[in-house]
Amino acid sequence: MSTSTRTGTPGPTEDRNAGLDFVRAMIAEDRRAGRHGGRVVTRFPPEPNGHLHIGHAKAICLDFGAAAEFGGRCHLRMDDTNPETEEMAYVEAIIRDVRWLGFDWGEHLYYASDYFEQFYELAEGLVRKGLAYVDSHSEDEIRAFRGSVTEPGKPSPYRDRSVAENLDLLRRMRAGEFPDGAHVLRAKIDLASANMLMRDPVLYRIRHATHYRRGDDWCIYPLYDYAHPLEDAIECVTHSLCTLEFENNRDIYDWVVEHCDVPCRPYQTEFARLELDYTIMSKRKLLRLVEGGHVGGWDDPRMPTIAGLRRRGVTPESIRAFCDLIGIAKTNSRVDIGKLEYAIRDDLNTRAPRVLCVVDPVRVVLTNWPADRVEHLEAPYWPHDVPREGSRLLPFSGALLIERDDFSEDPPRGFHRLAPGREVRLRYGYVIRCNEVVKDAAGEIVELRCTYDPDTRGGAAPAGRSVRGTLHWVSEAHALPCEVRLYDRLFSVADPEADAGEDGDFIRHLNPDSLVVAKRARIEPGVATDAAGSRYQFERLGYFISDAVDSRPDALVFNRTVTLRDTWAKISGSRDASPGRPERARPAPRSAPPPPAAATTRAFAERTPAVQARFERYAEAIGLDADTADRLARDERTGTLFEDTVAAGADPRTAGNWIVNDLARELAARPDAPLRFGGVQLAAFLRLLAGDTVSSTAAREVLAELVDTGGDPAAIVERRGLGQISDPAALTAAVDAVLAAHPDKVEAYRAGRTGLLGFFTGQVMGRTDGRANPGVVQDLLRDRLDASPG
Repeated sequence: MSTSTRTGTPGPTEDRNAGLDFVRAMIAEDRRAGRHGGRVVTRFPPEPNGHLHIGHAKAICLDFGAAAEFGGRCHLRMDDTNPETEEMAYVEAIIRDVRWLGFDWGEHLYYASDYFEQFYELAEGLVRKGLAYVDSHSEDEIRAFRGSVTEPGKPSPYRDRSVAENLDLLRRMRAGEFPDGAHVLRAKIDLASANMLMRDPVLYRIRHATHYRRGDDWCIYPLYDYAHPLEDAIECVTHSLCTLEFENNRDIYDWVVEHCDVPCRPYQTEFARLELDYTIMSKRKLLRLVEGGHVGGWDDPRMPTIAGLRRRGVTPESIRAFCDLIGIAKTNSRVDIGKLEYAIRDDLNTRAPRVLCVVDPVRVVLTNWPADRVEHLEAPYWPHDVPREGSRLLPFSGALLIERDDFSEDPPRGFHRLAPGREVRLRYGYVIRCNEVVKDAAGEIVELRCTYDPDTRGGAAPAGRSVRGTLHWVSEAHALPCEVRLYDRLFSVADPEADAGEDGDFIRHLNPDSLVVAKRARIEPGVATDAAGSRYQFERLGYFISDAVDSRPDALVFNRTVTLRDTWAKISGSRDASPGRPERARPAPRSAPPPPAAATTRAFAERTPAVQARFERYAEAIGLDADTADRLARDERTGTLFEDTVAAGADPRTAGNWIVNDLARELAARPDAPLRFGGVQLAAFLRLLAGDTVSSTAAREVLAELVDTGGDPAAIVERRGLGQISDPAALTAAVDAVLAAHPDKVEAYRAGRTGLLGFFTGQVMGRTDGRANPGVVQDLLRDRLDASPG
């Protein structure tokens, strides 16, 4: 058997490929070496048996993006060789989704089913060469004869059929003379191969099923490992990019291409697939969610499908930005879903106008408001840091609605919203004080009676008083009724498949709070004429889109795209939770039932005794979560580093998280680099972070240098000027200078434009070369801005 000598990785010219991922570096080197005549042709080959999801988006961005960057082209090809699961509706959905993501294939739309005749002729060619035979064993018998990882396979009694007999049987298979399962066509390769897939793989099987494009023309269909390399070769694809689960299939890919008479020689290269937290990526399992009624369809906004993300309000730009953010790697790892949510927020910040919506309203009556008076307050659609213009007039009356959880009869410490005897600002409106609480017979609050300060129009600070809280609101008489669908993560655990239990039932981890419907919501009247599919930021609540399917002018429906901050990080106690205004309270997801004990036993059985011992020590004695403990236990190098780091005084959970996440990413980008530092240095690095010596962003720069050169983390911080300034006394001068330089914005902030806090923070950060602790800066700014002028 001939094999490919091309490795698919850059050679001695790596320095010329700096900044490129390994796939693009490979393509660049191929072009420099003149391979394929300098051509670059990639392909995206989905099977039309379901909808595309966010994992496919990563492959699409790579396939189409790399081809475009090197002046090549990318084919869109439907890999439609299974008549039992494929439909034209899926083809149409795939085409729509790829176009929506922003990619085009021009005239290069292909179907594997158009090559069926060529596949068959090439199969007969393999039979004539003595490289394929018809096997009359059943599927179970073929599996039994294939052997195991420790034992070679046994030859089928049909392996030595003559060429003439094999050709006769193959032609009769095609003619439809045999029932399903009677025969298969197998390659004759190596029954002792260490790669089990090379032990005479099946090339064709009988399926009496109607194909959605070819009808009943065929009753034998090629398997993926035979059809896929031939499709690439027929289309003269140069770089066949696929995910790592097909790495072992590369041997078959090469064998098929090298033993069939095809016009071109493509090469397969594997990259890490996308594994996203709180998400399922298997189309088969997504189909189960749809067919089981657990979601509303393939386009349910909780689904990771492109259709679901589109309906949820995610933009193609944010998906492409997310794919750029996570990059292309050679080793599998899970991606924090916070990265996707970050990309979505970052994109929507500049494209979603701000409006006011109250999801769970409680009535506020201003007892000193003149009867029947209505004012119209000008409110901008965009904050100061978004370079866009536009505003609208908000009606303000004596009967308003605010969020029910923006009021507390017995406010806890740190609660800066409305309470008896307390004042708050109403966004763009007035300062109000709560004087009386009205309840119904059941004790439910039905009305808050307040007074407003007429001298605080626009949210101006009342003389001699400090007002901390700012609330959103709508005028009861003018607001539009609407339904607000609060979508959240579909699963309550980060890896629902790994934690599915012995029976593999990932359904047990469905998040019961993944959809909360608020039917009593009210929104400002200015959105009444906006088209379905319009995006907004509901101030203080998140980003939303009017549902393209269900929303009508007389029955508005809005889907939450993403919250303003990562509420899940706060619920789990993660140190990565976004800083800023505290999130409004929400119930934590209900705990799923624990998997049966057998599930734990099965998972442990997959580890060697040494790995198992380390896993138990990390998970039980130290208290790491199962995923972190497992990853550390399986990698002796990082496991030893973890133990040395903890021995040097680092918090175990913090050390484990940084090693399996940030450090793992750095090491994946340098797969052959030695580890240039030990546990003492990593513990010192973590102490710098815990002590606010560096920000988490700067810490990642320090870690990258540790991986590259080693050394003392504190010395790296000092040399590169990455130290964070957290002493309020050291920041006071910069804060005062910024406020003095912008008196107009100070006045606007005190008049209610509290969003200017971000502007002031940015100015201070600039004056300190980014070294100021943003949380300390914001506390100082609030103290000065909320204080009485003069």
